[in-house]
Amino acid sequence: MVDYCQQNEPIECVKNILKISESLGELKDIDAILDRILTESRRLSDADAGTIYLVKNDSLKFSYVQNDTLIKTGEVDKAVYSNISFTINDQSIVGYVAMKGRSLHIDDVYNIEPDMPFHFNPALDRSAGYKTTSMLTIPIKSSMGIVIGVIQIINPKEETGASIPFSKEAQTFLPIFANNASVAIDRGIMTRELVLRMIKMAELRDPSETGAHVQRVGAYSAEIYNKWALMHDVDEKERKHMKDLIRIAAMLHDVGKVGVSDMILKKPARLSDEEYAKMKFHTVYGARLFSNSTSELDALSGDIAINHHEKWDGTGYPGEINALHCDPKIGQPKKGEDIPLAARICALADVFDALSSKRAYKPPWPDDKILKMVTEESGSHFDPEVVDAFLAVFDIINAIREKYMENEDRNLECAFETRIDEQ
Repeated sequence: MVDYCQQNEPIECVKNILKISESLGELKDIDAILDRILTESRRLSDADAGTIYLVKNDSLKFSYVQNDTLIKTGEVDKAVYSNISFTINDQSIVGYVAMKGRSLHIDDVYNIEPDMPFHFNPALDRSAGYKTTSMLTIPIKSSMGIVIGVIQIINPKEETGASIPFSKEAQTFLPIFANNASVAIDRGIMTRELVLRMIKMAELRDPSETGAHVQRVGAYSAEIYNKWALMHDVDEKERKHMKDLIRIAAMLHDVGKVGVSDMILKKPARLSDEEYAKMKFHTVYGARLFSNSTSELDALSGDIAINHHEKWDGTGYPGEINALHCDPKIGQPKKGEDIPLAARICALADVFDALSSKRAYKPPWPDDKILKMVTEESGSHFDPEVVDAFLAVFDIINAIREKYMENEDRNLECAFETRIDEQ
């Protein structure tokens, strides 16, 4: 089979790469950006699979994966949230490429010349039931020439479905695309970091509002939405667009807690009725931050912030608010589809994470107890269709929970501070 780069004149291929690179600017979250980069890299080379690793703390962190052969098994969706990493050295293929800063094409990874320092580890193939053959591994460099990641494209296909080597054209043009894509990757990482800095500000007020917590809620919400959209035959472009936005917006669901008194946020005991009434206004304070929105992301963030404590049966809060900024009053609760879909999804994601996490006042609930509660609350607290989507992707939910462990951010910070002290 002839890939896109072989089918077209070089100038047309470059124009297409520049067009794709420009379209990456439409995306907000780093995961959505990596998804598009892999999709387009595979389309340009007619490849079956691919993985992106990003540099973090002197290692390559497994950051995104696609595989057409394995997609129906569901393992790929879980693998996106793996915590695999490689040391940047010449022993692994991706480590070698990151260290040398140049592309590497291998026709058959099971027959690498014995005098090469790197080797292919077949363990991942065996565990997934896959056969990697041809591999093109490309460094992703910033505008300053610094390697910020590695993209690894696997198994171009011929018409029979057999794997073939990458074309000369693919080996020429994919590195050009990778370097252009680095701008979008830098921006996506910066967006995620800015959101997490906002959360750190909220964490100063409410210790339960951690970076790990909001990354879990954001990822849970994105995957629940994605499944809901698939169940409703939502167009792929719209599905991916909304998945991109909801991940970031859901991370900001409780940022309004910065407006609540420390006496309430940090109270070690159960809140009084009066204190609980004041706590409800964190939804309003959050919505205020996104009022006069100038983007879809602002609008969605505001919808989630003010509505994620509404309940499907109309017993939630804060209800209809007469005015966000002028002495707002708690109003008549919203119910059913009057509550925006993104908020109904975030409501379940937030409750699940709260119940499954350890807190100063409680141990984590076991999964069977949480799932029983979620099922019983379907149609009362939660939208039944959102519950169905959540249950259908529960294996992915578990993978997300393992990826964003509660103390991961603090451990990294402590390790970084320790290295500084030792220098």
